[in-house]
Parts: sequence; structure tokens; C-alpha cells
Amino acid sequence: MSIDNVTTVLAIRHGETAWNAETRIQGHIDIPLNERGLTQARLLAEALASEQIAAVYSSDLQRAQQTAAAIASARKLPLNLDQRLRERAFGTFEGLTWAEIETNHAEDSARWRRREPDFAAPGGESLQAFYDRSVAAVERIAQAHPGQTIAVIAHGGVMDCLYRAASRQPLQAVRTWKLGNAAVNRLLWSSEGPSLVGWNDDMHLDGLDNVAEG
Repeated sequence: MSIDNVTTVLAIRHGETAWNAETRIQGHIDIPLNERGLTQARLLAEALASEQIAAVYSSDLQRAQQTAAAIASARKLPLNLDQRLRERAFGTFEGLTWAEIETNHAEDSARWRRREPDFAAPGGESLQAFYDRSVAAVERIAQAHPGQTIAVIAHGGVMDCLYRAASRQPLQAVRTWKLGNAAVNRLLWSSEGPSLVGWNDDMHLDGLDNVAEG
């Protein structure tokens, strides 16, 4: 395997939103960053200033776009938007808090929390379909940039899928890794697939709290 064919992927979850702080499921609902999230995006861009980033890709949802724009604008790079990098579609769960889902949709909530690969909330996307979609999207992007470093800004669910793909963790494995807002996750992507270099590097956030999921 030649290093010239390996892509370094800086996989980054968007900054915090008000709904992250409320543990409210966003899915495809287009929520902007809150003030803390905007600060996280700025600190992230500053932390990556020395990285030789060749291209910036982002989910087309504005919480990812706003985070990615801070990185792209500092380099005068175009921002490449890709719908395939969106968060999982959660259908009727979207707009609800975890507690509301558990109270009002007990059976579906149990299946969701068990991480059943074929489960989809009504009107939503199954875990397996989401995994296949998001990992394939990043693979296609990585293949377009052999030997380069790229930034991919997406969502907590996408980051979880990438971690599982790189560490060969099954979809139903209990999550033991963090998915911090605006944290930097480093992957190497070759013809053999992704491998982990570093995960959830958030030293640049100077003690700002991170919130999970979304």
C-alpha cells in the first residue's frame, strides 16, 4: 500500500446547537449552531490552521455548514456540500427529547436503544441503511483525494459510523467512545478501508463542554 494512495480524513462533528443541549433529536431538521457552537467552530478553525487541508466537505444541514465554513473560509477553499453526509433521518422522533421518545414511543424507543440494525422510526431511516449511506459517502470522497488531507464535517451519527467502520466494531456494539461537538477525529483511508489514527481530540476547545448525540 503506497502512502500516495492514502487519504487523511479529519472527520469532525458540527458545533453545539440548542437542541444538542436539550438532548432533542435533530435528524434532518435544520437547526443552526448556538453561541457556544459558533465559538467551537472558531476555535476548531484556529486549531487546524497548520493542517495542509486540500478540500472541505460538509453535510448540507446548516449546523454542519456553519462549522465547515469556519475552516474553509480561513483557507479560501470552496465548501463542498453533500446530502449523503446528513445525520440519520429519525422520522417521528425528530424534534423530541430522549425522555419524550421513551415516554411516548416506548416500544420503538427500546428497539432504537438496542441498536437494532433494521429498525427505523416511522418515516425514518434504519441504522443499517444510515451506516451504509454515510460510510460509502466518506469513502467516495476519500477516494477522490489520494495522498491528501481533507476535512469532512458532519454529525454525531456519522462520526459513530466512521468509528465503527475504522475499528471494525459491529453496529450493535455498545458505544464506549465520545462524539464531541467540534472535536477532531483522524482517519487514514486506503484501498483496505479506514483505520483510526486519533479520536475526539478536543483540546482546542479550552474546557468548553461537549454534548453527545445529534
